Amino acid sequence: MTAQPIAKSFLPSLQRPATTALAIQREFNRLFDDLAAGWNSFAELQIMPRMDVQETKSAVELTLELPGIALNDIKIEFEDDVLTISGEKKSEKEIKEKNHRVSERAYGAFSRSVPLPRSVDADKIKASMADGVLTIVAPKNGVSIAKAIKVQAAK
Repeated sequence: MTAQPIAKSFLPSLQRPATTALAIQREFNRLFDDLAAGWNSFAELQIMPRMDVQETKSAVELTLELPGIALNDIKIEFEDDVLTISGEKKSEKEIKEKNHRVSERAYGAFSRSVPLPRSVDADKIKASMADGVLTIVAPKNGVSIAKAIKVQAAK
């Protein structure tokens, strides 16, 4: 006597992984299309500047891509060991006679928060911007509170 499956498995077939992957991708695309259908502009939700964070013994350096954002529209705050960069990319003046054929540029407010080590000297944090790239250097004061803890066997 051989065992017969009672119901079809909900797990994707392992015999055709490429077909299964494409089906999953189509479902995700459909899901996001359905979610975006109710909004006037899906691009407005995509304001999230790309950021790199690098740490050395003497400083933490952050670089953010902020093309098209004016210096006056950027705000940087440091509180409770968290650096917050926020701002807004404002749209250009709307011209009534123009009809949009394609609109891929995103406008709106953004905010990024990064926890920094306690050794960062808040009074020495500097920020500069060139060619749409914001660079923030947060020097450390040399005080390090990190230490290694040896794990011992339980008795």
